[in-house]
Amino acid sequence: MFDYSQMPHRSILMLDAKSFYASAHCSLLGLDPLTAYLAVVGDPERSGSIVLAASAALKRDFGVKNVSRYFELPRDPRIQVVKAQMSKYLEVSLELTKILGRFAPFDSILQYSVDEAWIDITGTEKLFGDKWFVARKIKQTIWEELRIPVAIGIGPNMLMAKVCLDLDAKKAPEGIAEWTYKDLPERLWPHPLKDMWGIGSRMERNLNRMGIRNVGQLAGFEVSLLEKRFGIMGVQLFNHAWGIDFSRVQPNYNQTHKSYGNGITLLRDYTKPSEIKIVIRELCDEVTSRARKDRMAGRTISLGIGYSREIMGGFSRSQSIDTPTNLEDEVYDVCIRLFNTHHIPGTEIRNVYVSLSNLSPDQEMQLDMFNYKTKEKKRSLAFAIDEIRDVFGSTSIIKASSLLEGGIALERSAKIGGHYG
Repeated sequence: MFDYSQMPHRSILMLDAKSFYASAHCSLLGLDPLTAYLAVVGDPERSGSIVLAASAALKRDFGVKNVSRYFELPRDPRIQVVKAQMSKYLEVSLELTKILGRFAPFDSILQYSVDEAWIDITGTEKLFGDKWFVARKIKQTIWEELRIPVAIGIGPNMLMAKVCLDLDAKKAPEGIAEWTYKDLPERLWPHPLKDMWGIGSRMERNLNRMGIRNVGQLAGFEVSLLEKRFGIMGVQLFNHAWGIDFSRVQPNYNQTHKSYGNGITLLRDYTKPSEIKIVIRELCDEVTSRARKDRMAGRTISLGIGYSREIMGGFSRSQSIDTPTNLEDEVYDVCIRLFNTHHIPGTEIRNVYVSLSNLSPDQEMQLDMFNYKTKEKKRSLAFAIDEIRDVFGSTSIIKASSLLEGGIALERSAKIGGHYG
């Protein structure tokens, strides 16, 4: 057993707003999010649009899951279907964070997503009471002011607060649970690997091949063998199985990018290569524009293609180039080579993803002595287009191909986080 006396023993809460988009929309309509049958759909005009969120009652009584398709919803007059209003949901999320700011300094709050946040309340006991009292007070305040139900996990570090939230608090009658280090053998170790935060399906398969089926077996495995197989990630997996995490709750200001990526789930299956290439070009445009904004460039270009649900599968391939780039045509050329090499002709495509990684500052880009004038003109033009779009909008300058059937740029420009505002 570990000597936990040297481990962090802080009072960390992690909060999750239940079915956030649905709860926020119920709040906007004056409905009770715990009893209303409400589904938030990306675009109700399209039968294949995704159900972004289902209210708690809709999940419970009808078995509806998030990311179902609109046409899969039961045809019941009690179910209210609404179009997503992302800008409104972001406003609610901001108000929720402001409430957390009443219980701790903002530099002790870390927003994990639009509906999840950590808050470190260590040292505030004399102001607000113990961690359970604060958790209940936060939950009560959010409900009274925003009508948003929340679950709260309590732990001595960020990892354990998160795992406690996911595996215990969300199912607890009060919606609040606490884990300590001594609780791990009983509460965490019996769980399958897929329940552990940070272990995806691929890593689970790799660990299964080593005879590791649950978190307890991971905790009892020889750490040197995990390190030999997975490197530092193996050590981290071992530590997480023992609840060890030295991360600190602090805002992610000026967080540096390790890569720039954009993807899309298409509203219909694409079979024509010409249409898919339009989508790939538009994603390349978005990715390189983001890189230029941060004055970064990358050497590794990745393309991911997901096939139709009826077919499943797909591929994800990368290629590195000699000179870092943030120019759309150079990234697009590599993506098309990857597409032509690995795509199965005639296969229906539903997902496309493009990313640029292996980054370095744009100022460090080396110009080829034989074509530096041409490349410098391209860079100057790209930055000029970025400036125009910043002032007049992302669709003030678009390629003519985006107006063809299959183009997504115009539709995406009207969305926030991939959905209509």
